[in-house]
Amino acid sequence: MKRIVFMGTPDYATIILDTIIKNNFDVVALFTQPDKPVGRKQILTPPHIKNYAIENNLQFPIYQPTKLRDIENIEIIKALKPDFIVVAAYGQILPKEILDIAPCINLHASLLPLYRGASPIQEALLNSDAYTGVTAMLMDIGLDSGDILGYQYIKIDDSYDVMKLFEDLSQSAANLTISVLDNFSRLQNKKQNLVDVSYCKKIKKTDGEVEFENARSLLSKYKAYKSWPEIYLPSGLKLKDIQLVDTDSSNNKGEILEVAKDYIIVGCIKGKLKIKFVQPQSKQSMNVVDYIRGKRLNIGDYLS
Repeated sequence: MKRIVFMGTPDYATIILDTIIKNNFDVVALFTQPDKPVGRKQILTPPHIKNYAIENNLQFPIYQPTKLRDIENIEIIKALKPDFIVVAAYGQILPKEILDIAPCINLHASLLPLYRGASPIQEALLNSDAYTGVTAMLMDIGLDSGDILGYQYIKIDDSYDVMKLFEDLSQSAANLTISVLDNFSRLQNKKQNLVDVSYCKKIKKTDGEVEFENARSLLSKYKAYKSWPEIYLPSGLKLKDIQLVDTDSSNNKGEILEVAKDYIIVGCIKGKLKIKFVQPQSKQSMNVVDYIRGKRLNIGDYLS
């Protein structure tokens, strides 16, 4: 039975780990990020994958080092004698000393070399890509630059937002992991095409600020940032439920063009959007028609 050291933190990693366990691999340890304070009360909260391991009474040690590269962590992994180290959204760079212990397989949520970095799922939605997928990669000391072991593809249709795409990519990554582990000795590594390399950054809260300039790109931001940081106008008003009306019309930025029973149509410099719900700062989400009535706004006024 192949011995696996698993490294991962969010639910994307949890789904992969669960699939590895159900396929009877011997997971000998879990490495994940330290517990972090969350919310206004700053409650110390464990990572999703740690909760999963505890709730399922999994009998392997859980390590949460602040710095994976510290010598004691390297020695722990050496002593575990893993056949593979599987990495999925762990959140720390693996030093060469760990890469040399066993083959380190990373499940990256893009079709590498596209979107190396921290936010590949959101980047695919921001760019309105027709396809995305998961890459199994043999890790090296670079950022998502290792040899490719395999891909799984997903076609992105209009129904996808970041949550749905995250869920489907997680399952694709889990299936790909099992295939790579089962067939590792027969796989032929493929170098990444350096001509096609692109990068994506860690998302900041300020990335969610939008204005009514381009309807299509605003909708793409809405889909990409729906879980966090969401999208909001410079005033702080969050747009909670929006749909594309058209992409070609020319309008005044933010002008209310139509008021219906439970939605409004707002113009962008290019295109129009249907908006159903908004959320003012420090308040609950509400129907946009109730909101504009409270603000005494009507057709011809501006949502800001």
